Amino acid sequence: MTAPGWAPTGRAIGLAHRGFTTEGLENSMAAFAAAVELGFTHVETDVHATADGVLMAFHDDTLDRVTDREGRIADLPHADVAAARIGGREPIPTLEEVLHTWPDLHLNIDVKADHAVGPTVEVIDRLGVHDRVCIASFDDRRRRAVLDGLSARVASSAGTATVRAFLLGHLLPGSRLVRRALTDVDLLQVPERAGRVRVVTPATVEAAHDAGVAVHVWTVNDRADMERLLDWGVDGIVSDRADVLRDVLAERGHWPG
Repeated sequence: MTAPGWAPTGRAIGLAHRGFTTEGLENSMAAFAAAVELGFTHVETDVHATADGVLMAFHDDTLDRVTDREGRIADLPHADVAAARIGGREPIPTLEEVLHTWPDLHLNIDVKADHAVGPTVEVIDRLGVHDRVCIASFDDRRRRAVLDGLSARVASSAGTATVRAFLLGHLLPGSRLVRRALTDVDLLQVPERAGRVRVVTPATVEAAHDAGVAVHVWTVNDRADMERLLDWGVDGIVSDRADVLRDVLAERGHWPG
């Protein structure tokens, strides 16, 4: 059974993508704080582990793009990664720091590297936050490794291979492949399109719902696209424009509280 914070309720979930920032401070405590201040109960983040096994909330495998330092996180000790500043201003938080700071916040965690599997399991189990997290990865093998290592069940989102199997099954009338493909996931977190392939349509949303699986769409920043996807019945939207998404959800009666 899907944890209550992730199960479909008839009210769409808004997820702030790497927190909320208009200044390039993604995956920083400031970005997560801004999302919480807007009223978000769910955020999306990513994790990598340092050379000494500390789990960081960070998207890239290197520091180069968004910080004032360089180097692969997996090759650096935590002390070096902690000295980097996102946008020259904000430190990179550990996943534990995010979970401790907002004890009611739900985190969608994209496990970006095999090196992060063990530290992800350790943090979730030690803090006992199984009902607050959803494990995601493009790599289904990595996702399943996290799930297999945990002491209790958590929600999880399909990887690329599972999404492909779902789409194939959906195209075959009467096929049981849809339910078979989605047997170990709670969520399909997908883009509306992947190249020329339409991943999210009213029909694929219906097929996922028939299999008991929720549909979240990323990364949606345009109001008109948000409106259309909600009309199609999606269960969640991941957005860089958390401010716009909040307004759309509130106008439709989906906003918490």
